[in-house]
Formats: sequence, structure tokens, C-alpha cells
Amino acid sequence: MASEQSVQVEAGLADDGWRLDRYLARVIPDISRVRVQSLLRAGCVALGGQTISDASHRVKPGDVFTVAVPDAVPDTVEGEDIALNVVFEDDHVIVIDKPAGLVVHPAAGHSSGTLVNALIAHCGESLSGIGGVKRPGIVHRLDKDTSGLLVVAKTDAAHQHLSEQFKAHGEDGRLSRVYFALVWGAPLRPKDTIDVPLSRHQTNRKKIAVARGFTGRRAVTHFEVVRTFSQPASKSVVSLLKLELETGRTHQIRVHLAHIGHPVLGDEVYGSGFKSSSGALTPAASGALEALGRQALHAAELGFEHPETGEPVHFESTLPVDITRLILELEGKASKLKSAKGSGGNRQAAGPASGRNPRRKKIT
Repeated sequence: MASEQSVQVEAGLADDGWRLDRYLARVIPDISRVRVQSLLRAGCVALGGQTISDASHRVKPGDVFTVAVPDAVPDTVEGEDIALNVVFEDDHVIVIDKPAGLVVHPAAGHSSGTLVNALIAHCGESLSGIGGVKRPGIVHRLDKDTSGLLVVAKTDAAHQHLSEQFKAHGEDGRLSRVYFALVWGAPLRPKDTIDVPLSRHQTNRKKIAVARGFTGRRAVTHFEVVRTFSQPASKSVVSLLKLELETGRTHQIRVHLAHIGHPVLGDEVYGSGFKSSSGALTPAASGALEALGRQALHAAELGFEHPETGEPVHFESTLPVDITRLILELEGKASKLKSAKGSGGNRQAAGPASGRNPRRKKIT
């Protein structure tokens, strides 16, 4: 049976008029407003010895609240010893450079071997509890076959803070996300914006589709062409794009790029119509694409406001070896793979974002 700790707080003059749930979330460390609301509903909060459950109760100076906070219980998901590339970690968050092939969260068909399983084992007792359970707080995800950076909360308060940033979709300037992708063809403009709403596919619920009419959720992707690769003896062209997300819908980049006729290389879900295009590549490049075995998409940069310090933090990830090898084959420079690791070309691909250009013409 889980134990609990009792926390007693007294409201001061500066707390006059605050909602009770907001006040308690502010003065009790590592507890989110959502968690406070669940404690109120469970009868764990008392005012002057009397249980109080009204989250909207207005605090008065001199009010003394006693809060019974149960210790976080272990998650039902088992921890597993899976190697992780930890970019940054403190008591509040952990930033992971996820390899392609690793599923983020347990689900049907993936009950084990996921990032969550790995984080439970890696973080151990440093997980203070998300909603009363010792589990990592997933605030955003990467597709199984997309590599790159993602941040995970280790505390309830950090989870709420990060969730708010992701819900704001970067509109308040706190959150930034940059990806790199190899796509078929070359966009007409070197910089552009895709502003097309997305929704669940009408017949295949596992897929996302461009929404029709006034349905769907707003989705905006900014991109710029980093370089193009023309294949000799054919008219085939491949482009390396740098993409910045203004919103973060499921499969957003992949669906948006397919919508404008430039699907991601290796994307068998949204780029299946371009599968035969690999035959227009050089044999070496075609072999590298087959060896890639996934969509050529990488989350290269992630910036957010640290939930504890409030300071902006920014992380970068170089392109993984499989995408680098494909680029070198497209260039005809595969023999230089070893020297290319950490080279200027690779740093360019993973360098700081050039910044959003919100006045670009939108593709609809």
C-alpha cells in the first residue's frame, strides 16, 4: 500500500483571491494543477480541519490548508534495460536522441521494447510521479521510424509546463522544432509554407489525411530547400529540406509533403506512389535507400522553456549514419562516409534554425 506525505501551507496577503487549485499547484513543489484537482476530488485537501473539494474556492490570507499527497505508485509498465542516447537530463526533464525503429509508448503490438520501458528503467526513483504514477511524462512523440530529439517530463509539474508549451504550438515563442527530410523532386520555391488542415483518414483510421471543407485541425509547416541532388542518366531529383513546425499534428510533415507532391523518401505510407522512383536513382543510391528501410526524416533541433528555471534551452542532433550514407550516395561520395561524420556538410544539416519566415506564400 502506498504511503503518503502531509503538506501544510498557509496563505499570505499575496495569495488573496487565488483559485485553490492554482494556489496549491504554485506552492507545493512538483505537483501540477491537474494533480491538485484530482487530490481535491479524492478528499485529500482540508481547510481548517474540514475537507474541501471545490477547486474554484477563493483563497483568503490566513487560510491553512493540509494536503495529503500519496507517494507515487509504480507504473504497470515494466522497465527494460534498453540503451538510450541521453542528450540532457536533470531532475525535471530528460532529452533523448531517439534512434529509428524505437516506438515511443507501449500500445497494441508494442507492449514492450519502447522508449517508455527504457525510461522507467533509466530514470528509476528520479521519476516523482505523473498524476500519482511513477512514469515518464510523454508530451510529444516521434513516429517509430523517425529519428531525433524529443523531451520527456520527469515530474508532474514539468509535464504540465511542457504540455502547455506544446499545446501553444510555438505561437508564444517558447517552443521550436526543426526537422530535415529527403524528398522526391524539387519544390518550386526555395522557401515556402504549407498551411493545410489535417484529420483522420475517412477509411483508414491509422492514417492522417488532408481535411476537406472546414473540417480538420490547423496544421502549418515551414520549409526551405537546403540542396538538391540530380541523378545522372535520369531526370530524377531529390531534395534535402529543412522544416520548421508551427503546429505538431500526427504525421504532419509526411502528409504535408506528400500533399504538395514531394513525399519523404522511404515513406511507404504516404509516398507509396513514388516507390518506383528509386529505379531512377544510381544503383548505389537506390541501394542506400533500400538499406535505410524507413522514411528519411530526422528531428534535428528542439528548443523549449525549461519548466523549472524558465530559461530557454536548445538542443541539436546531427543526421544519423543511415541518412548521411544516403546523402553521400546521392552525391556520389559514399567513400567519404567516415570523414563526413562531423564534417562541415553534416554540421550544416544539423545547425541552428535560420528562423521562421511567416510572410512566405502559403500552399493550400
